Amino acid sequence: MAAVESVPTPAPVAPSGGAALALHDVTVRFGGIIALQDVSFSVGRGEVLGLIGPNGAGKTTLFDVVSGVRIPDSGRVDLDDVDVTNQNAVARARRGMRRTFQRVQMFGWLSVEDNVLAALEWRGGGGGMLADLVSFPTRRLRERERRARVAEVLEQCGLTSVAKDPSGSLPIGLARMVEVARAIVDEPKVLLLDEPTSGLEEGEVERLGDLIQTIRKDEACAVVLVEHDVGFVMRQCDRIVVLDLGRVLATGAPAEIQANAAVRTAYLGEG
Repeated sequence: MAAVESVPTPAPVAPSGGAALALHDVTVRFGGIIALQDVSFSVGRGEVLGLIGPNGAGKTTLFDVVSGVRIPDSGRVDLDDVDVTNQNAVARARRGMRRTFQRVQMFGWLSVEDNVLAALEWRGGGGGMLADLVSFPTRRLRERERRARVAEVLEQCGLTSVAKDPSGSLPIGLARMVEVARAIVDEPKVLLLDEPTSGLEEGEVERLGDLIQTIRKDEACAVVLVEHDVGFVMRQCDRIVVLDLGRVLATGAPAEIQANAAVRTAYLGEG
């Protein structure tokens, strides 16, 4: 892998206060293999945190623990100062946890618009089956409001022109943006992005970067970014956590991580 490029980083936006997400001594074992060991860090509201490390460092396992796909063998996960360690992914999603995946996961037979709309359906329409049968005015109003929100997010993500297209027909770059749109349409508190620039063209990468900054500023959303594009990480993040062999090797601002000799040795094979 090429050396970590020295890129200018914008002045970080101060988090709005308090930790949106906190991990305390998280450990995960697969038989005799320790995938994560005593991992601890927090992410403030409105902060963008990068999570980098060589292949096999434990990044995906960590995302699984944070999002509720996997329960750690020990340690604790707090979301908005609430212990969610034993809550499943659905419960965490309803508390404001959102995630995209390294391998795109969509309802390929649904349109782009309906894929994004699906993220709002869990809130229900009110009135139960009777409201469905007779189409209560309040139900129609909520439907209009939800579709208006979807249209707004599709515009943010550059997807308006393909809103009615089957999502399964999209190229990988647009498909990734559909996942991002679905993750943010229901205003997240914590947004986990797993390799979001993979397959994106240069203009799409720039749009994604702008979107990340808008989300964290306007919604005070904590963003955790796993990404192999080191330049993108350095430009977008306020702080970076480096994992190596399941442990936290270093934590710091982008400039500190760039200058860290241990990071260069472990991550880049330098030294």
